[in-house]
Amino acid sequence: MHTKKQRVHFIAIGGSVMHNLAIALKEAGHDVSGSDDEIFEPSRSTLTKHGLLPEKEGWFPELITSSLDVVVLGMHARKDNPELLKAQQLGLKILSFPEYIYEQSRDKQRIVISGSHGKTTTTAIIIHVLNYFKRKFDYIIGAKVPGIEYTVRLSNAPIIIIEGDEYLCSPLDPTPKFLKYQHHIGVITGIAWDHVNVFPSEEEYVRQFDLFADQTPKGGILIYCEQDSMALMIGKKERADVQEITYKSHGHASDNNGHFFLTNGKERTPIKVFGNHNFQNLSAAKEVLKKIGITQEQFFEAIASFEGAAGRLQKVFDNTTSTVYKDFAHAPSKVKATVKAMKEFYPSRDLVACLELHTYSSLNKKFLPQYKDSMKAAQTQVVYFNPDKVKDKNLEAISVDDVRSAFASNGMQVFTDANELQAFLEKQNWKNKNLLMMSSGNFGGINIPALSEKILS
Repeated sequence: MHTKKQRVHFIAIGGSVMHNLAIALKEAGHDVSGSDDEIFEPSRSTLTKHGLLPEKEGWFPELITSSLDVVVLGMHARKDNPELLKAQQLGLKILSFPEYIYEQSRDKQRIVISGSHGKTTTTAIIIHVLNYFKRKFDYIIGAKVPGIEYTVRLSNAPIIIIEGDEYLCSPLDPTPKFLKYQHHIGVITGIAWDHVNVFPSEEEYVRQFDLFADQTPKGGILIYCEQDSMALMIGKKERADVQEITYKSHGHASDNNGHFFLTNGKERTPIKVFGNHNFQNLSAAKEVLKKIGITQEQFFEAIASFEGAAGRLQKVFDNTTSTVYKDFAHAPSKVKATVKAMKEFYPSRDLVACLELHTYSSLNKKFLPQYKDSMKAAQTQVVYFNPDKVKDKNLEAISVDDVRSAFASNGMQVFTDANELQAFLEKQNWKNKNLLMMSSGNFGGINIPALSEKILS
């Protein structure tokens, strides 16, 4: 990391990871400024706390001067952004988020966790274990993890753990972010078509992970899930002088006493997460950690206190017969894995699974059929979407019948009004029944903790 003080300006500072990088740089003593045309929670409160919230929302080219050392450009900005145009006119150094991270970590061992699903949790597990043993390391992750204050850390540590997103770098650079980090150790947790707005075909989407795997250097390590057909196909391709390591779901068990790793035959190690996909994530993290000096015994010791990443199968409220969880799941593969995990852990309880269609892909009429049967493990399937969001994204309108048909569920409850959704949930009899709320949005402003307490109290 640069030890010399820099003047850094963020175009689109309100982004979920952009604002955390801005905070990390300010904490390290750099002079940081930024702009954005819309800033939502929790970015707004966090930026305010650190004195980085812009005075006004909008773009102000007068903030871009030749005194800046670097401009960090977020994906939310457009090519004709007035601040970007001014920076280009002045010939300033302009970097995307991943380019800036790479520049700060050139001399580190770079470990990049990629995948359509599971990358946040896998990264969180690695961070938790390294923190447990007080190892010095940097990290980039897309969610809060108990025990760390911020989602970005940059220091003079010898290694950096990076959650590698496949989305594009910036409006100037349509390269997947994970290709910019130039990993030494790369992980592919699983691959399922997403981001249809920038990868219009499944073939094009999958090709990005092939490029990621091919980027593994001679002497490098590629770790991939053998239970995911796409990851297996890409991972097993011969690459000169690259060590390939496969993993699968770790042996586990669950009963009324909780969830357990099965270790050394029949020994049981208690853990706080559940679901087959999470046991895959745990195995991926264990393989990475073995390569940087954490033994299997140390891993089992540390993982017992891992509570999961924020918003990933996170318990909101419970009583003796019902539990409410929320999850960030929004892509089809994530939804299917999360619903299945909930039902498997609570087999005797009915499950009400509620999904918000919020992203460009999920609101795309041509992509919707990818959700077929993704919620079939739930006794009550519920989908919410806001038609105004479909219009805002300039997409073809979708109907209630379109959603039911795509999910292959004629009995599915579909809502386009958040108040009606909340009223429906409040009317249910919650005895021996769980609620799972899945979204990368906010269900039209529904306060999930308050709703949970109301229906279960």
